[in-house]
Amino acid sequence: MSEDKSVFLIKNYGKINVKLKQYLDARNIKRGNLASSVKAHFQVIDKWYNNNVERIDLDVLARICYVLNCKVEDIIEYTEYSEYSEEES
Repeated sequence: MSEDKSVFLIKNYGKINVKLKQYLDARNIKRGNLASSVKAHFQVIDKWYNNNVERIDLDVLARICYVLNCKVEDIIEYTEYSEYSEEES
């Protein structure tokens, strides 16, 4: 890893977006149904749904992907700073 890619030197390193809302809405799946299926509290799924996850629990992620029969990249994406800063302008 080069020095110029250190997160200590670069403040705008990008962000992770959870796209669960789009995935569920496109398939008409309710958050409560998903929460029951993955054995998670509704509040946990609601945070994922609203892209308000502070720390990603890999076990919850694995259960979501298993139940929805999807890939991680179907519901999570990395956006580089230049891409999302243009969207916010």
